[in-house]
Amino acid sequence: MRIGEAAGAAGLEASAIRFYEKQGVLPGPERTESGYRDYSDQDVELLRFVRRARRLEIPLDDIREIVELRHAGQAPCEVVWAAMAREASLIGERIRELQALQRELKRLLKLADEAADNRPRGDYVCHIVEAGNLPAQLGAASRGSPRGDRRS
Repeated sequence: MRIGEAAGAAGLEASAIRFYEKQGVLPGPERTESGYRDYSDQDVELLRFVRRARRLEIPLDDIREIVELRHAGQAPCEVVWAAMAREASLIGERIRELQALQRELKRLLKLADEAADNRPRGDYVCHIVEAGNLPAQLGAASRGSPRGDRRS
């Protein structure tokens, strides 16, 4: 089947399949005589696995290793387990960071509500933000993107 059919069967976009192939997560499929990608049912099942693994936040490097192990005839479940355990731990850390951020935002909102004068002060862009006292772990976790996302 062609890439559009494989994408539909796997619940992915064709561009995602091309991306995963380019990243080495998926081996390139067979090609027809005219050069079109030709996906098998086995390829579609692998694409479904990759989609599910990404939804679980398993990093591409881990997925690449898992796929390589499977193609070598080995059971990759130990690597899958380790990746899921690591992601669960990272999510726990992120939840704690977000809770700390939520407490700080609520504190700042309360300060802003209580302030009688919200006009600009001094050289600050906004004194409400300047009154913030972010915990150190929040500053470290939010590096990398404006929203604090640590992976793409």
